[in-house]
Amino acid sequence: MTEKTVALLVAAGQGNRAGGGTPKQFRMIGGKPVLAHAVDALIAHPGIDSVTVVVGAGQEAAAMTALAGRPIAAIVEGADSRRGSVRAGLEQIASSGGAGRILIHDAARPFLPAAVIDRLLSALDEAAGAIPVLPVADTLVRHQDGRAGDTVDRDTLARVQTPQAFHFDTLLSAHRAWDSQREATDDAQIVRHQGHDVLLVTGDERLEKLTYPEDFVRAERGLGVTRSTRVGMGYDVHRLADREELWLGGIRMPHDRGLSGHSDADVALHAIVDALLGALAEGDIGSHFPPSDPQWRGVASARFLEYAADRVAKRDGIIEHIDLTIICEAPKIGPHRDAMRARIAEILALSLDRVSVKATTTERLGFAGRGEGIAAQAVATLSLPALS
Repeated sequence: MTEKTVALLVAAGQGNRAGGGTPKQFRMIGGKPVLAHAVDALIAHPGIDSVTVVVGAGQEAAAMTALAGRPIAAIVEGADSRRGSVRAGLEQIASSGGAGRILIHDAARPFLPAAVIDRLLSALDEAAGAIPVLPVADTLVRHQDGRAGDTVDRDTLARVQTPQAFHFDTLLSAHRAWDSQREATDDAQIVRHQGHDVLLVTGDERLEKLTYPEDFVRAERGLGVTRSTRVGMGYDVHRLADREELWLGGIRMPHDRGLSGHSDADVALHAIVDALLGALAEGDIGSHFPPSDPQWRGVASARFLEYAADRVAKRDGIIEHIDLTIICEAPKIGPHRDAMRARIAEILALSLDRVSVKATTTERLGFAGRGEGIAAQAVATLSLPALS
C-alpha cells in the first residue's frame, strides 16, 4: 500500500441556501470559483500528493471548467448524501492504488490555512484520525416549545470543521462497515463507531462554512474585494381579457378574467425580471425573450425569473432585496400577498425577508382604475463585485 497522502474534496451539494441560482461551489469569490479556492489550498501544501474531487450528478463539466489547468487526480460523481459521496471518492482512490493518509474536506470551506493541515497530519502519528475544532463561545441552552431550559456546559463542546484526516485503510473499512440505512454527521463519527480514537487539533476561523448569501459577502471582504450596490427598476402592464387565466407573482389568482400577453402574462414577475436585468445593465425582458418568438407563448414566467437570477449569479452577484408593487382595482392582492412573496423567494432562492410585495389602486383613474388591465413595478437591489 502506498504511503502517499491524498485529499478528497467533497463538492457534490446544490447549496440552495446560498442563493444566486448556482451551486455554491461554482460561485465566484475574488474572481475565482469557490471550488478552485479549496483545491488550490490543498494542492499548495507540500504534504499532499494528490487531490480527488467529488461532484454532484451532471456537474462534471462545470467542475472541469472551474478547475481548468489544475492537476486533479480524478473528478468523481457523488451520491445523494455526503456519506455516499465520500464513499464514492474513497472507492475511486482505492481502485487507483489507495493511500496511506487521507484528508476529507468540504468545498464550502475554501479558505484552508496550511497550518491546520500541518496539525492534522502530525496528529495522525498518534491516532487513526484527527479533526480541527474551535471552542464554543456562546452560551448554550436546551429548549422545548420555544422556552429556554437548562444551560449546557460548553467546556465539553467544540465546533467541528474540515478537513478531517485519517489513515486511509481505517477510513475506507469504516465506511464499508457502516450501516447504509443510517446517516452520519461526519467521517469522524464513522471512524469512532469502529472503536478508533480521533484526536482534536486547533481549527481556524477562516474555515467557517459558506452557507448563506451574507457568507459570500463576508468572504469577499476578507479577500479585500470590494463590492458595489446596483439598483434596477422594472415596469410592465398587460390588459385583462376574457377566457384567460390570471397569474400574478407566480401564483394563479381566482378572477373572472386573466392577463393577455407575453408568455403567461404574469405582469408582476415580468417587472421583477426587468428590474434585475436593469441592475445588470443587460437590457430588458423583451430583448432576451422576444414576444415575436412563438416558443415563449404561454410559458410560465417563472422561467424568465430563473433566467434573470442566473444572470445575476454569473456576475457573482447577490440579490439583496426585491420590492414589488402591483397596481389594480381587482382582484384584491392582500389575501394572496404572502403566497406571492413565498413563490418569488422560492424562485430566486432568497429568504422571505428579502421579498416585499405591495398593492395599490389608482383611485379608479386610468386603465387600471377602469379595470382594463394590471400594472406592476419592481425595484431590485443587487450586490456585485466592484469591477463587474
